[in-house]
Amino acid sequence: MKRVFDFMLAACLGLLLLLPLGVIALLVRWTSPGPALYWSDRVGQHNRIFRMPKFRSMRVDTPAVATHLLPNPQACLTPMGAFLRKTSLDELPQLWNILKGDMSFVGPRPALYNQDDLIALRTHHGVDRLVPGLTGWAQINGRDELPIPEKVRLDAEYLRTHSFGLDLKIMFLTAWRVLRRDGVTH
Repeated sequence: MKRVFDFMLAACLGLLLLLPLGVIALLVRWTSPGPALYWSDRVGQHNRIFRMPKFRSMRVDTPAVATHLLPNPQACLTPMGAFLRKTSLDELPQLWNILKGDMSFVGPRPALYNQDDLIALRTHHGVDRLVPGLTGWAQINGRDELPIPEKVRLDAEYLRTHSFGLDLKIMFLTAWRVLRRDGVTH
């Protein structure tokens, strides 16, 4: 049921947002050199690597590491980057991954392929069995502000308690927090 819900909602949102997605892509291209989308290798269900798109919010020469590991993340942002990140509009291209089945609307956020500490902790706690999500329990409980062990604790809690009702609650709370811009550090 979750996969059918994900597919139908992603298809509807993709059609509904087609024009805004195109406008954002053009603005990214016009305000900084490089492609509109940034594709990164991410860790999915059962630690399988998949490619995940985001609207590019960082300069093309930015190292492929978690933002909090950059010496000065603000210096790497494109002219549109801060706005895209604060509004979470940079995440919209991940509707493609939801349509493909690499991601769900709700689950643990997919780790970068090189976040070995996060991947190891998730695997230890069985979180790697879940399909990663556009949003998740950890995102509504701290987002960028959480240290890795706390994210994994929340991911493991979601693994034990997930349900369709909890997913709907997480999606509602995500929308609320995005509108309020809670928990966004960069």
